[in-house]
Amino acid sequence: MCGIAGIFATKASAPADISSTIVRMVRMIEHRGPDGQGTWVGPGIALGHTRLSIIDLTAAGKQPMPNEDGSVQIVLNGEIYNFVELRAELSERGYHFKSHTDTEVVLNGYHCWGEQVFERLRGMFAIALWDRRGEKLVLARDRVGKKPLFYAWHGDVLLFGSEVKAILAWPGFKREPEYEAIHHYLTLQYIPASWSAFKGVKKFPSASYMIVTREGLAHIKKYWVLPAPSQARHRPVLELKEELLALLDDAVRRRMVADVPLGAFLSGGVDSSAIVAMMAHHSSGRVKTFCIGFDEASYDERAYARMVAERYDTDHHEMVVRPKATAILPLLAWHYNEPFADPSAIPTYYVAQMARQHVTVALNGDGGDESFLGYSRYSQCLETEWINSLPLSLRQLASRIAQSIPPDVDRYRVFRVARRWMSYVSEKSSRRYAPSMAYFYDHDKVAGYDHHMRPFLADSSLDLLEPYFRQSKSYVGGAAWADIHTYLPDDLLVKVDIASMAHGLEARSPLLDHKLMEWAARIPAAQKMESGVTKSILKSALEPFLPNDILYRPKMGFGVPIDEWLKGELKAFAYDTLLSAQARQRGLITPSYVKSMLDEHCGGIRLHHTRLWALLMLELWFQMWIDPAEVPLSPPVTSSLM
Repeated sequence: MCGIAGIFATKASAPADISSTIVRMVRMIEHRGPDGQGTWVGPGIALGHTRLSIIDLTAAGKQPMPNEDGSVQIVLNGEIYNFVELRAELSERGYHFKSHTDTEVVLNGYHCWGEQVFERLRGMFAIALWDRRGEKLVLARDRVGKKPLFYAWHGDVLLFGSEVKAILAWPGFKREPEYEAIHHYLTLQYIPASWSAFKGVKKFPSASYMIVTREGLAHIKKYWVLPAPSQARHRPVLELKEELLALLDDAVRRRMVADVPLGAFLSGGVDSSAIVAMMAHHSSGRVKTFCIGFDEASYDERAYARMVAERYDTDHHEMVVRPKATAILPLLAWHYNEPFADPSAIPTYYVAQMARQHVTVALNGDGGDESFLGYSRYSQCLETEWINSLPLSLRQLASRIAQSIPPDVDRYRVFRVARRWMSYVSEKSSRRYAPSMAYFYDHDKVAGYDHHMRPFLADSSLDLLEPYFRQSKSYVGGAAWADIHTYLPDDLLVKVDIASMAHGLEARSPLLDHKLMEWAARIPAAQKMESGVTKSILKSALEPFLPNDILYRPKMGFGVPIDEWLKGELKAFAYDTLLSAQARQRGLITPSYVKSMLDEHCGGIRLHHTRLWALLMLELWFQMWIDPAEVPLSPPVTSSLM
């Protein structure tokens, strides 16, 4: 795992300082690869790389890397898990290799197969290739969006990097907020693709590659699509369980190849426990496992993690998170590049920090809940499938009742619940799903938006999810399909990538193996949640490996007690930050609305912790990335975070 950056001057001649600029871009992301940096500069083109050595730790693995005749240069961030098979195939075709890296396999694979090489790769990656033969730049990203890639045009110059901060190192690049993206962030807790928080910067689409010519022509093509829920077919359960275990075992085995120490995040949940069980089967020694806990018992899962650790005799490490929030939050604002309101970023940062003291690679359980229907909210979806069968006239009546309830009575729970349920019955699928995942509802925005945000009130952020619901025969299947394409890549994968890369740690996700995901996508929701049990097919398959106390306990998730923090240690910080002169003048949320939320939450009248957290992270992002005259070149210096 590493970081990449690049510059491609199309049409016009390259700026004179392109060599020094690519060095600055790489330095902005050097935390992603502490083992060395490299650059390559050609006529109007520059590639940069910061290396985290995982396979072939020698200088032969240095990037940017040329092919044998020098016609192609590559920088790659990620891991290719089938590189051994591809290398053998290319060797039979006459290709020679100077290293044992997966990067050289992709390089020669591109020389052999062109852009079709991306369809052959099994792994996570963001890749840039300069092809001198066609005077073209090729960018590509993995199927699920595990590895990040941003790009922007500055005149006729294309800039790209693993993180936005690499692009911001370009001289004269304006750091301006993209208010439409912020509008969606306030509902979703993350900036959805293809937006970024910065005007003019975009997220590169997953499962796609882009060809950019010297003439400035750019064409993006999708090379993979996950089978839609409508293609799911019922099959015998025993057959499914056997296939599931074989696919999971293979995905884990492939992700245990490394020339550096390797371990796993172990929360005590089903997915991470399953990964550890499979790792123990393939490991010649004790698997190193890492767990984060909290003093608040309702958020602490350490006892379950210990249960798995003891069963498989792992080398287990724990840490209780008692964060100095005012110290870590500015640090997260720098690393995440964009406003990011998922509070589990905090424990993820800590567990990655702890793991990096012992290993360089850590496997995790990301992806299991989306592919196998593991979230508690999917149970709620299953229970309300009947709503779609209600007469249209009845649903329209419920809508009129909901709209008649004025916003100023929201402080009373009975009115909030009444509006929520009337709206729930009458609305589209995406609107009905909102209570389980939205931060700011549409009516919250109507009540609170200030002048910069009001132009977006006509467009609901929930409409971004609606197309995914339409592709499924069931409500619960549509919810999972929406999560796979939005919440998973834009929240969960961003969270883990940034938190792990902040410490030079590579995170691998066996449950995001695309062959396993394709297989799971063809299983009907009814078989994934038999008798209403979340993730039932996966849990049933894992019964020989894990105790029922792990498999069938209520799901906790990677929760964080921000509701209590905002009433306690973070109270003064939240008031000072969100009601500062700077914040009041941004034109995002009216100061009176912010103050009322703070007062109601801290006074125990109504919980606003998710909305307040989103505003807090947004304000810290403005202070870090928009307000300063110069780009912050390194993370803020903090005292101890614990």
